[in-house]
Amino acid sequence: MDGRRDIHALRQSLAALEPVGLIGPESRFSLGADGPDRALGGGLMRGALHEVLGAAGADAASAAGFVAGLSLRAGLRIDEDLRAEGGAMRLRKTLWVRQVAGEVETGKLYPQGLLDIGLLPQTLIQVRLKDAAAVLRAGIEGARCEALGAVVIEPWGNPKVLDLTATRRLTLAAEESGVPIFLLRLCARAEPSAATTRWQVGALASRPLEANAPGMPAFDITLLRQRAGTAGLNWQMEWNRDEQRFEEQAISRAVAPLSSDRPAGASGAQGWRQAG
Repeated sequence: MDGRRDIHALRQSLAALEPVGLIGPESRFSLGADGPDRALGGGLMRGALHEVLGAAGADAASAAGFVAGLSLRAGLRIDEDLRAEGGAMRLRKTLWVRQVAGEVETGKLYPQGLLDIGLLPQTLIQVRLKDAAAVLRAGIEGARCEALGAVVIEPWGNPKVLDLTATRRLTLAAEESGVPIFLLRLCARAEPSAATTRWQVGALASRPLEANAPGMPAFDITLLRQRAGTAGLNWQMEWNRDEQRFEEQAISRAVAPLSSDRPAGASGAQGWRQAG
């Protein structure tokens, strides 16, 4: 996707969405893990910008996996019609906007990896754009759509357009709609930002299950910064797909990739919805 025509196509796709379940009065959503939730005062702010950095180039898949889990947690809603029957959980859609240059280095989003996290094809709208400025514009458009559960913005490296002013605009868009924005930074250095929280994510070995089956995705998570809150905290966590939550665990083996190892031109994103 590229240019005004593509942004227009995205607007049309977003306009066709209908809210799922209740937005509710809550201003935060929990990660599910007690330690991080306590440090965050009950969870991450919903109408806010959150920045996630990969600890190193080899940690791109882990950083993307962490963001996928956060997006899923943010998108969960309780269906009022089924509240009397126990409050069935339903999932709002996530908009994931990527810069094409990043796919050359890290590969396309890997459908099986996303399924392992719990993000289904029908709950993900993927947009691929050539330049960082277009990625930011698309992200702001998405953040204005109250029907979304979350927006992921993934520019590549340290583009000049991603300055303090740009992150303030993203923050304002999230505050106005109540839709959280996750700014995924891969192969990038930390810069001044208006983000409410900043995280660093590294790959971590996962625990093998019975019969030496592959374990749950595991992450080494550091809260680098939190506005008006404690920071510099570290946790080792796993993603429990069955319960759709993060859990603090003792770990011992390697995380499955969320991005494919293939070059950008290779097949690997089929079946995932794209706007436009």
